[in-house]
Amino acid sequence: MSADTGKAGLGRLRWMCRRGMRELDVLLERWLAQHGPMATAEELARFEALLQWQDPDLVRYLIAGEIHADSDLAALLQSIRGV
Repeated sequence: MSADTGKAGLGRLRWMCRRGMRELDVLLERWLAQHGPMATAEELARFEALLQWQDPDLVRYLIAGEIHADSDLAALLQSIRGV
């Protein structure tokens, strides 16, 4: 499923940012608010794929700071952590 770059697509992604942990909500929603409107379709698709992950995996990479083996995902995760 590819991310729609319009307002409806960003709203759908914003809804998908709602997780079981407030810390994840804040990180994901903040990145989307700051980078979503100017992100490329590829970046939004990668972000959308990341939103399909389970919370424990997101915690490993976003909160614990583990580095992902895929360089594109690692860059996105770093960007989300750095916001």
